[in-house]
Amino acid sequence: MKAVVIKEGGILSWCEVPDPVLKEGYVIIKIHASGVNRADLLQAAGKYPPPPGWPDYPGLECAGVIEEAAPGSRWKVGDRVCALLGGGGYAEKVLVPEGMVIPIPDGVNFVDAAAFPEVYTTAMLNLFRLGNLKKSETLFVQAGASGLGIAAIQLAKLAGAKVITTVGADDKAEAVKSIGADVVINRKKEDIEAILTKHTIDVALDCAGGELLGKCLNAMNPGGRWILVSTLGGENTTIPLRVLLKKHLHLMGSTLRSRSDAEKSDILAELAGTVLPEMISGKIHPVIHEVLPMQEAAKAHALLASQKNIGKVVLTLD
Repeated sequence: MKAVVIKEGGILSWCEVPDPVLKEGYVIIKIHASGVNRADLLQAAGKYPPPPGWPDYPGLECAGVIEEAAPGSRWKVGDRVCALLGGGGYAEKVLVPEGMVIPIPDGVNFVDAAAFPEVYTTAMLNLFRLGNLKKSETLFVQAGASGLGIAAIQLAKLAGAKVITTVGADDKAEAVKSIGADVVINRKKEDIEAILTKHTIDVALDCAGGELLGKCLNAMNPGGRWILVSTLGGENTTIPLRVLLKKHLHLMGSTLRSRSDAEKSDILAELAGTVLPEMISGKIHPVIHEVLPMQEAAKAHALLASQKNIGKVVLTLD
């Protein structure tokens, strides 16, 4: 089969690789579409290797059909599915633990399904399992027009929370307002710290980190939960420790990729039971910025690096 392999210097090359071999507890998916995530850019740069046992080529989510399943599997050949992966989604086929596979609802196409597993699983994990976000609480989301940002806004609004988010352009502001964001901050024009002081928050989903993290902790309500999932704004900040003490704040770091297959499977099962039905109703819908052929993965990475996308970029195979 063929896959996108990371060559020296981070160059992406569509080339021949060994076919996956079926083993007990796994299925092989013939891929029709794969979502692109910022973690893939980090992997191409040599900064985010896949967990042990997963292919070296990138891709954290895919959609397609079951090509092979072991006897007694709950999946059968031909089932339309999407899957969360530790790697290997930029390929014609991938070997996946059964629990990390969920069905694609009728009426949902492969492109939308491929944009679902990574960001909605990440949002579910951090907003509810770690952040314990409740109805009528206020969520602060950095980069609201990203794939993760949009997923977080949708899930938070579905849960009855208020959402404050940041964007870097006016067209992105309009996009996130259209999916329910209550307060939108253009980080290039407005003072995030000042606005958060007026709209205090209970939970933060932060992909930026940097100096802003420490500055904004004082804007949290007592018992607030700040969850850091990336450091796109910088790896260093100054933490006002007295604020942590006085307000009983929780500052947590979280990544999805490094968690066990069992934990990921458990979150996916919850998503399949609670969120997938909302895709059918239209309350939950991945926002797709652009669809490109799998062979143009380098172009997809450049698009994410430019930060011009609103929503997800998806790679497809005929």
